[in-house]
Amino acid sequence: MSERKFTVIGISDSRGQLFSSEVISIIKNGKVFSGGKRHHGIIAHLLPSDAVWIDITVPLENVFREYIPHAEVVVFASGDPLFFGYAVTLQRVFPDAQMEVFPTFNSLQLLAHKLRLPYSDMICVSLTGRSWKNLDVALMRNQQTIGVLTDRKKGPSEIAERMLYYGYGNYVMTIGERLGNSAETVRTLSLTDASETEFRNPNCVILQMTERKDRFFGIPENLFSHLEGRSNMITKMPVRLMSLAMMDLFGKSVMWDVGFCTGSVSIEAKLQFPELDIVAFERRGESRMLMEENCRRFGTPGIEGVIADFMECDLSRYPAPDAVFIGGHGGRLEEMVQMVFHHLRPGGCVVFNSVSDESCKAFTAAVENCGRSMAESRRLHLDSYNPIMIMKAI
Repeated sequence: MSERKFTVIGISDSRGQLFSSEVISIIKNGKVFSGGKRHHGIIAHLLPSDAVWIDITVPLENVFREYIPHAEVVVFASGDPLFFGYAVTLQRVFPDAQMEVFPTFNSLQLLAHKLRLPYSDMICVSLTGRSWKNLDVALMRNQQTIGVLTDRKKGPSEIAERMLYYGYGNYVMTIGERLGNSAETVRTLSLTDASETEFRNPNCVILQMTERKDRFFGIPENLFSHLEGRSNMITKMPVRLMSLAMMDLFGKSVMWDVGFCTGSVSIEAKLQFPELDIVAFERRGESRMLMEENCRRFGTPGIEGVIADFMECDLSRYPAPDAVFIGGHGGRLEEMVQMVFHHLRPGGCVVFNSVSDESCKAFTAAVENCGRSMAESRRLHLDSYNPIMIMKAI
């Protein structure tokens, strides 16, 4: 069917919807309608007696198949269907279809109105069927006001627990439950109280910062938790910052940290580039606890720690990197470089810290044997430590 049209109508949770005459006419003359079960309960009395109703339930692929025989479908969705909403999904699945959208206020707007909160600077994120990443990024960026769309698995109490776990107790949480409904409630709670409270669905959240969180640009190495008796086994702060600069992480998507030990390079990278997906590898089992402890200390959720021998890993399980930092090679540097370049995205780079002439020559030879080239090297001499050569291959 070449011509297909979706009319997407945003509704609130109210049993008394205020529709324009145009929308009322669309409903009156419609034949096929769709929406969630809750939406059907709200507008069923407005539908024609011969209306066909298609429930929006998971898996959505089954819903889309039900749409295919119909030239026109009127869809009811919550709030503004183009604000993390169902209209966006329809555009993706049916890119050639015509679409007309009639929005109403989304839930975060309604909650801001209840608080009389100017929300033009509010950063909005959705956890509805999504990962924690966008909320994590907003927190690491010290956003003053954050609006959060929730779902049943990532609700207000789970959000509060995660924020407290990673040290973001510098916010208060306002929760709007069943907004627009006669049974709506709005509560402002501390994160501790919110973590211990059950909430009704649907709900949404606005987080407001109470004080700014201290942020490092270059974390002193003495602030990290270390391997017992091996406090020197960490990439020193100036070397760490130079290595990150040479990886040129701005605009990149994925970084691998091979041999993370305390997690210092991954954590520093995550603080400076919160959107970056980081996969960190380490064969020492005790480093798992170190990474977790240091991520909590510095507020860097979302780093994927892999405890395994990098050389034995099925690397196809992880997103291909744009940049790789080699912090440890276990005497198998040439093999490791070959593996890294095999998985590196086009235009990516590899950075290696060499502490000896021998490892410097070994890395250069390994890169050349892969048919790649050295881009630049920087020599740093810190205090009484041996000089370190920071090397970049592309």
